[in-house]
Amino acid sequence: MAVQLNYIAPPGWQPENPDQDYLVIQFKIELADFVDKKKFADAAASVAAESSTGTWTKVDEGPQSGIKMADDMKAIVFDVDEANFMFKVAYKTDLFEADNMSGFLAGPAGNIGGMKMVKGLRMFDVRFPEKMVKAFPGPRYGIEGVRDLLEHDDNQRKLPILGTVPKPKVGRTAEEQAVLARRLWTAGDGSYDFVKDDENLTSLFFNKFDDRARLVHQVQLEIEQKTGKKKLYLCNLSHSNLDVMLKRADLIKETGGRCMMIDVIATGFAAVHTMRLKNPELVIHAHRAMHAFITRESGEGIEGHGAPHLTDNQKGQTSGTAKRYLDTFHEQAFYQHLFGINLQNLFSNSFYILKL
Repeated sequence: MAVQLNYIAPPGWQPENPDQDYLVIQFKIELADFVDKKKFADAAASVAAESSTGTWTKVDEGPQSGIKMADDMKAIVFDVDEANFMFKVAYKTDLFEADNMSGFLAGPAGNIGGMKMVKGLRMFDVRFPEKMVKAFPGPRYGIEGVRDLLEHDDNQRKLPILGTVPKPKVGRTAEEQAVLARRLWTAGDGSYDFVKDDENLTSLFFNKFDDRARLVHQVQLEIEQKTGKKKLYLCNLSHSNLDVMLKRADLIKETGGRCMMIDVIATGFAAVHTMRLKNPELVIHAHRAMHAFITRESGEGIEGHGAPHLTDNQKGQTSGTAKRYLDTFHEQAFYQHLFGINLQNLFSNSFYILKL
């Protein structure tokens, strides 16, 4: 329960200058079976309190207690929709470290999900303030940047970037992977722009990452020299150890590669942010493996429907290229807008993957 401070806004209240001064989240809540439905507003206040400056018990209000700052910085519940069990919470921008996504999630996606009076809680939509969006690096390349790397002419820029993911997902050796890459890049008129690793092909005893990177990139360079067409190999460097990922990125660069692939949900925000900042000028291609455990409507978590509200200027700054078959949007909200990786651009047909 929210204690000591009032977290509910008066009727009609709206945050002033939200694109600058507030981070706004819409929540959907399901109360625990033992909680009276009339306690909906109390539950909403508890969400705001626990995710911002709240306390579960009354504390000292002396000059060094921190209670005045807690009151000034508290989150505010507004636009309460009891009929649909939804409400919005406005968080002052200064409540968060602007360039720290992990720190942000520890609040609005943190302990509130475990409150006793809550049976289910969904983060349904997020409106990021401009300060937070600009604190992240955004894309290095974007769609047009990838086309520049591929040296597409004006006619090619009217066509989708085309590639394929060899199947089975795992089973080939590094040598066999390179042989298949050659076959694909030379098939037909050589129109495949890229080949891609699967999300669970990392460094296995029969297909080591270092061997695969060297062999496939060697084929890539040979094809480029022979045909004059630039190619991309989306090489999966995902690992739970960031040092390993950084070494793998360096190897991709050293062997002539232009693109890394990261399982962005499985590796997490810290990995994506670090790889973007220390990236040796590679395109970052995002794979959404594990997303459905977060985005499917099956209980409390982070809802995967609905776009973040960013200004047109912010969207322009952060546009990137995409996987065509990606169908959820919050990954794009978090990853594309903030880190500049290749998630789906829902407004173009610029990046196609054939699953063979």
